[in-house]
Amino acid sequence: MSANEVERSAQPAWRTASYCASGECVQVTQRDGLIILRDSTRPDGITLPYGAVKWRSFVAETKAGKFDSLSF
Repeated sequence: MSANEVERSAQPAWRTASYCASGECVQVTQRDGLIILRDSTRPDGITLPYGAVKWRSFVAETKAGKFDSLSF
């Protein structure tokens, strides 16, 4: 296996949010027990790591509508 192939296999597989239509989306991957988020328009930028428990809590609260009334 070449060095490039090793590097590619070590890269996480990023998934784009299913509701992304504009191309400016959240991407997510999992690595070393963490859920990691990034901005699709800045793939080399900041990443936000979350533990699995925190992530599951966030997803459950989102599905329950906890953040529906937030305005930014």
